[in-house]
Order: sequence, then structure tokens, then C-alpha cells
Amino acid sequence: MTELEAGLEAVLFAAGDAVPVDRLVAALETSCEALLGAAEALENLYDFENRGIMLLRLEDKLQLCSRPLYAEAARRVTESRKPPSLSAAALEVLTIVAYRQPVTRAFIDQLRGVDSGGTVAGLVEKGLIEEAGRLDVPGRPVLFRTTEAFLRTFGLSGLEELPALPALEENEQMELELSEAADQLSAERVALDPPSAVPETVEQPSISDQAQETE
Repeated sequence: MTELEAGLEAVLFAAGDAVPVDRLVAALETSCEALLGAAEALENLYDFENRGIMLLRLEDKLQLCSRPLYAEAARRVTESRKPPSLSAAALEVLTIVAYRQPVTRAFIDQLRGVDSGGTVAGLVEKGLIEEAGRLDVPGRPVLFRTTEAFLRTFGLSGLEELPALPALEENEQMELELSEAADQLSAERVALDPPSAVPETVEQPSISDQAQETE
């Protein structure tokens, strides 16, 4: 293990949470290219030696975390409360936000055909979605997007790793397409409390760039 790899391991261990790459570059006084090379080396080392920890990439951030294989043991030691599973409605809303973000609540309601206010509020409370400004139309409705916690919870490095979703026509109800996408997310999700402790992986097909939706 090189000095840079050891330093990166120490910093990520001490941080305990995801750290932006640019902050790591500054802290370790190295280049972005060298840092990413060290991160890849650590990731491969942990995998090769089947370590109990793994290096997780979250878009432009890095984080050390425990492997999903030891999730239950980690929960027992930390005495973390096992959170309830997301409801079907919550998964539907989360799927819409994930694939069409940033979106308004009215847009979510339109696609689902029902009021989603309570479900949206619940996802915000869990930290899976957040406000992302306001739409520049009369009334200036709030826009929502997924969070870093969403990526950790579903074991994604970035939104480009979301399972592919068939294109939807304007005003079309999500129906089968939404249900299938939500099922894929549900099948691979990990515990929400704490989400950073036990991430899992999902299938990683790329998806096309999503255009910003309006109401």
C-alpha cells in the first residue's frame, strides 16, 4: 500500500461519511488523477482480500463503509433500529423523482393520478429526496430531486446507474413501467438507518440523459 493510499484510507475512516474528491485532493496535497488512482487501488485491494469494508463511490465523493454481508452483525453491535420498508406509494414517488428530476409535486400527482403530498413529505423526512429550488412559473412550485442518501440506500454511484426505464408519453400514467422500475429499486434497496453503513449493489445499465420536466 502506498503512502497516498494509506493516507486516503485514514482520512475516509476518520471522516465516517462521504467526502468530496476535491476536498480529499486538497487535504492529501495531491492531484485528482493520483487520488482517483489511489481510490481504485484501495477498492481493488478490499475486494481482492475480501475485507469487511469497501470503498463506495457516490458521484464526486468517496466513502468507506461496511460490506452488505455483515449488515446484520453491524446493526446488532450498533443497536440500530431496523427501519420499516418503503411502501408501494413511496417507491412510486421515489421512482418518478429519480428518473424525472427535478420535478414538482403537481407533476408527481399527475403521473400517479392521486395526491402524493403525504408521501413526498415522508420521503423528504427520510432524507431520500430534497427541495431543489422552484419552477419559474406562476406560483413557483417547489422542485424535488433525489439525495446522496438515496444513492447510498440503493447502492448507486450515480444516477446513470439507475435501471433503464421505458420512455413515457406526455400525461401517461406510469402503470406497468413505473411498477417494474419500483420493483427493481425495491429488490435491491438496503436499510435506511443508517444508509451509509451497509450499501448494496444493483444492476448498472446506463440510461439516457433525462430532460427537465415541467408541469
